[in-house]
Amino acid sequence: MSPWPLLIIPLLIAAWLLFRRRAKQQKRDALLATPLSQEQRAIVERLVPLVRRLPDDLRKSLEGKINLFLDQVTFRGQNGVEVSEAMQLSIAAQACLLIVNSPVWYDTLRNVLIYPSAFLTHRNSHDGYIVNQNRHATLGESWARGPVILSWDHALHGGLDATDGHNVVIHEFAHQLDGLSGQTNGIPILRKGQAYAGWEKAMLDAYHDHVESVEHGSHTLIDPYGATNHEEFFAEAIVTFFEKPRKLKREKPDLYRELAKLLALDPADWA
Repeated sequence: MSPWPLLIIPLLIAAWLLFRRRAKQQKRDALLATPLSQEQRAIVERLVPLVRRLPDDLRKSLEGKINLFLDQVTFRGQNGVEVSEAMQLSIAAQACLLIVNSPVWYDTLRNVLIYPSAFLTHRNSHDGYIVNQNRHATLGESWARGPVILSWDHALHGGLDATDGHNVVIHEFAHQLDGLSGQTNGIPILRKGQAYAGWEKAMLDAYHDHVESVEHGSHTLIDPYGATNHEEFFAEAIVTFFEKPRKLKREKPDLYRELAKLLALDPADWA
């Protein structure tokens, strides 16, 4: 038997894989360079008014990333929800705000599930050898490698009010961002040149102050839910970073500085 087929077949496979990779990259680059239509842009600005504050270069980046997000992710309505383009644009815009100026991407996310309102989830608790199953009303969930699950009522309201410090989409996608490190623990992949020691000190100092304030019943800038654990604090701090940036910069300057480095954003300076 001639040895040529044994040599040619691996070369053909390698060439095919290279072609697929290049085609995928070309499609990605094209999507990132494609602006939204005027109708789509109007929907995003109406449902997520926070984007109006973005500098022009970041708005262009956001639109490209929205297109890439919509191409990658399938939105699945639950409990009778009929998913509209407006729903997809609202959620995609909020999700992409976190990575608008970052090289990271939600690589493993393929599905977003949308419930009409708060949905019930089952949680097991252990009492000795007895396992109790509890039902909880939930606004959103983020699973490692996806999916993200959202209440549309709360996703819509969170996008519409950009100053109340509550945003379920940003919160759940902060968990996705956190999980890109391989664990969801409040320690995301830091930016090149961002020192871990500085990140750790700023986050832990702010977290411990937050927990103490919540335990004493004091008012907190960051949502009290952030006192649950480190990962929930990270998610709620991200929400506050976008929705109350000037207050966060004034009250927690070290935390603000580390989040600004992580996301390469400075929303306190946005008009």
